[in-house]
Amino acid sequence: MMGNKKSFTGLVTSDKMDKTIVVAIESRRLHPLYKKYVTTTKKVKAHDENNDAHVGDTVRVVECRHYSKDTCWRLSEIVERAK
Repeated sequence: MMGNKKSFTGLVTSDKMDKTIVVAIESRRLHPLYKKYVTTTKKVKAHDENNDAHVGDTVRVVECRHYSKDTCWRLSEIVERAK
């Protein structure tokens, strides 16, 4: 019953919480009526066990069990560090 878990790449916008980061995930899709691309941003809280990620880093997050009320994503890897 265990399917593939969703994973997204996004930008860390906050690392002020202990063992938790806020990741902004951007997606672009075509508007059905106006035929223009619309960019939407969704912010998710992700569990970061070792407090590795910092603001500006590009990270990959993976779906997992709930660590708290809002945190149901886990930091998988840091794709690119902030300059």
